[in-house]
Amino acid sequence: MVAHTPMAGELELWGGLECTINRVGDRYLDQFALANLYVQPNSDSIASLGIRKLRFPVLWEKHQPEAGEVIDWSYSTEQLEYYRGRGIDVIATLVHHGSGPQHTSLLDPGFPEQLAAYAGKVAKQFPWVEYYTPVNEPLTTARFSGLYGLWYPHARDDRSFLRCLLHELKGTVLAMQAIRQVNPGAKLVQTEDLGKTYSTPKLAYQARFENERRWLTFDILCGRLNERHRLWKYFKTWGIEEEELRFFIENPCPPDICGFNYYVTSERFLDERLHQYPQLQPGGNRRHRYVDVEAVRVPLDEPSGLPVLLPEAAERFGLPMAVTEVHLNCHREDQLRWFKQAWDACAALRSEGYDLRGVTSWALMGSFGWNKLLTCTDCDYEPGAFDIRGGIARPTALAHFLQELGRTPHFEELAAGKGWWQRGNRFLVPPLLPLQEARTTPKQRQPILIVGKRGTLGQAFARICRERSLSYVLAGREDCDIANPESVMAALGEIRPWAVINAAGYVRVDDAESDAEACFRDNADGPAQLALACARFGIPLASFSSDLVFDGQKATGYVESDAVAPLNVYGESKARAEQAVLSAYPDALMLRTSAFFGPWDRYNFFHWVEETLSLGQPLRVASDQLVSPTYVPDLVHAALDLLIDRAGGIRHLANRGAFSWAELAYMVAERAGLDASLIETVPTAALGLPARRPHNSVLHTEKGQMLPDAANAFHRYFAAKTRHVELMD
Repeated sequence: MVAHTPMAGELELWGGLECTINRVGDRYLDQFALANLYVQPNSDSIASLGIRKLRFPVLWEKHQPEAGEVIDWSYSTEQLEYYRGRGIDVIATLVHHGSGPQHTSLLDPGFPEQLAAYAGKVAKQFPWVEYYTPVNEPLTTARFSGLYGLWYPHARDDRSFLRCLLHELKGTVLAMQAIRQVNPGAKLVQTEDLGKTYSTPKLAYQARFENERRWLTFDILCGRLNERHRLWKYFKTWGIEEEELRFFIENPCPPDICGFNYYVTSERFLDERLHQYPQLQPGGNRRHRYVDVEAVRVPLDEPSGLPVLLPEAAERFGLPMAVTEVHLNCHREDQLRWFKQAWDACAALRSEGYDLRGVTSWALMGSFGWNKLLTCTDCDYEPGAFDIRGGIARPTALAHFLQELGRTPHFEELAAGKGWWQRGNRFLVPPLLPLQEARTTPKQRQPILIVGKRGTLGQAFARICRERSLSYVLAGREDCDIANPESVMAALGEIRPWAVINAAGYVRVDDAESDAEACFRDNADGPAQLALACARFGIPLASFSSDLVFDGQKATGYVESDAVAPLNVYGESKARAEQAVLSAYPDALMLRTSAFFGPWDRYNFFHWVEETLSLGQPLRVASDQLVSPTYVPDLVHAALDLLIDRAGGIRHLANRGAFSWAELAYMVAERAGLDASLIETVPTAALGLPARRPHNSVLHTEKGQMLPDAANAFHRYFAAKTRHVELMD
């Protein structure tokens, strides 16, 4: 039983680096290589967070890929000594979702002894390292490698699953024995996914089995898997010899700290009502077919989450605990919310007497390919406390939050909102009774001020702020005339925003040639006044520029540091705005973007092409201009993430790709099933446009590509547009 006396001392902040080296077929995926951490380890950035412990890899597959190979310890030595010198305890991981070097595998009976031999070498090289995780998440890895067939050795049966698991755990026991021969005080920090399964009444029997199986890593290491254990028969049924199980009873190796990894996917719900989940592939057992879905996607009628799961673990094992992975691939404020809720839950449990040592911000430098469960090399990146896409470790809002944990009202307020996993629109199956949930975004003391109420961009920001549960005020010129200093100061004083987004401006490129005064007022003078006011109060500001600041003479795409040379009045107004805004407020965020297209408005090229062709009318489009079409939802999400991160300076935000207007028109015709023969492609000069256009205004970036490729955006645009039309009908 757990003593309900508050624990002395503070809950510690820990960190961890996604370090998987997993094998798919004969191909290894190395997270450190993908993140370039062998070249740029970003140690100073990690140490700046104020963490007390760091989960760091000294991986077998990396250090000794061939049996008997002489090990090069130089990288690990440099890194481990660095953290040692800064008072950060390293928790050394030896296998992380891997199956060992090529000469072995999780099904190899020799795996445990070989791992132990390597562990002994690590201990001799680093005798001062106190904390070890010989095998990360043995149960989870055994599932993926032995039951689901996703990772090497790609087995798909219970016998292989149990063999993988037992080899990993025997390897853990033998590894700790080898380590303790060198360092008797070495401690085992055993990590595992902290899950729970819920179900319909019909599948309660399967949920009970899963909820017993989830503890196997710790039950086996603690020597608890004996004839009285509920799963003893399960092991015997699948051909596991009693002698193999006796090894763990005779050689118990209870963790010094039980490390629980908790994700939004950790808790599951089993449901045999397949018709309610047409989008999911059903699975099942020998008795029933059912879907296995994230529990947050259904309206549960029982408590869940860390406040439930950690006490269950404490009551079962009575050992010190830590949450050793907290990470979520989502928008920035939800990353804050996910971590804060985990931290608050652990702090509350610690105050009740539960022995919780630390909470770990996982994947500090982000991770690659988890959206496809590390099964292919086509890897999407998701940032963590730092975003490394620009070649440097750029601190995100999560990094700032961790550095000032509990001491920054702004980030605390953002983190206090409801995450997507708590909002009513998360369900795959609607609840029988509607949730009593506010229909508007919760009021915060300080909202985001969005200037540009009537424009496409302003409306898009408002829509997406609602989706993301971000409080905002959408203002028109009557509320905040950005070219009028008095109006700006009055609006800031009344609204008291924590950030400002300038989505207003003059957008008619050709009209600007004969209406320059109005164009410069709205696009240059106004942003400058807004920047001066925001700088005065230290309010983060995001403003927008254009690809038309370039003259098109470059043979490749333009990056942020390229010189501007606009060809028309509109482009000149944006170039002046960039200079004025960043001179007045160097920390402001100036976002250059390109031709918008989005599913919610009628004022974009895609809609114009579709509407014209659907009426059977011909249209003429330029074949000699290259642009980077930009999907408005992607643009807005990325801009909000950067704003929340407090990023500044010029950045290019556009979907990856280069297309002529003619290519885009033909693509729209094909996707919409319209007559492409009505499209006439001509040189830009033949269109007789008042404003000159650059032949190439493609936007590349030297600061990290944040938006998906254009083909992906096109697919989502047409799907969203179809849904939008259906809703309107």
